Amino acid sequence: MSELINNREHQDHHSSPAQNNNGETALPKPEEQPGHPIHTFIRENKAIDKHLREKVKVHLEAFIQEDNGENAYKLLEDCILLLDLDKHYSRKENLLFPYLEKYGIYGPTNNMWSIDDYIRDGIKDAKNLLEDYDGDKQKVTNAVRFIFNEISAMIYREENILFPMALKNLTEDEWVKIAHESDEIGFCLTGPQGEWKPERKGIDGNAISEGYIKMETGILSLKQLELLFNHLPVDITFIDHEDVVRYFSHGKERIFARTKAVIGRTVQNCHPPRSVHAVEELLKDFKAGRKDSEDFWIKFKDKYVYIRYFAVRDENGSYAGTLEFTQNINPIQEIEGEKRILL
Repeated sequence: MSELINNREHQDHHSSPAQNNNGETALPKPEEQPGHPIHTFIRENKAIDKHLREKVKVHLEAFIQEDNGENAYKLLEDCILLLDLDKHYSRKENLLFPYLEKYGIYGPTNNMWSIDDYIRDGIKDAKNLLEDYDGDKQKVTNAVRFIFNEISAMIYREENILFPMALKNLTEDEWVKIAHESDEIGFCLTGPQGEWKPERKGIDGNAISEGYIKMETGILSLKQLELLFNHLPVDITFIDHEDVVRYFSHGKERIFARTKAVIGRTVQNCHPPRSVHAVEELLKDFKAGRKDSEDFWIKFKDKYVYIRYFAVRDENGSYAGTLEFTQNINPIQEIEGEKRILL
């Protein structure tokens, strides 16, 4: 199957890096980096399109001219290769669609899944007609033209509607999960060009050791400190002065899910692209000293969530990072009267 992608390999390996306004070489966007799920989806689409144009179309024209056994067999081989599309569509449906639905986006998922199934059925129908060819040339021609047109149209929908929509909403961590789980389903005609490893800030392992931490108002072991944070009735997350996530508490009932994969990542890459600008504006205000805190409150599932952000500053007033403080305030709002420890 390597012949299906040879013409694209040179382009994939030797794309010229862009330059920013300062003339410096800019890193490609994540979706342009080998191994990113969108990079792989588009890479597959190139191979599929090449197969359609250089194999299916050519062999169908030959079949229309003369529907002999050789021409029918070539078309049959083409349809058997197209059965591999199931892997491309299955990754889209089972890995990408659930994240879109999480963000309340259902239109593309419902419509595309139905069309994917029509295409799957169309490929099987064409394959069956060719395996048991009975001389009905027009029936075979219609079946092959159907899958050619529908697959081509789906490539357009994916690259112009679905993929841009997904890139706008999914976080980097969500793309990492999709990339890691893609191998279980497999790939169509080609595969990832490499392993995608998003850039992240390293943490010096020597900076952490067993023992005790002496603070201004007491001494705690690392274990005690961790237990203390994890038993607070709030969720906390800390990002440092370079916007890198350094810590989050891990209580029993976190309001918003966190995975250890976020440690060492910039906070911008932990938010959907559509909300990154708001995060950056708040951090700019904290760093410039224009604000020391910012509060938000939202309805989330069965909770009323109070989210507070605090600029963390050292004894000299220099910005050291930001603390996120999240709490379900439903129980607090329900409090009435008094409850005293001492009667």
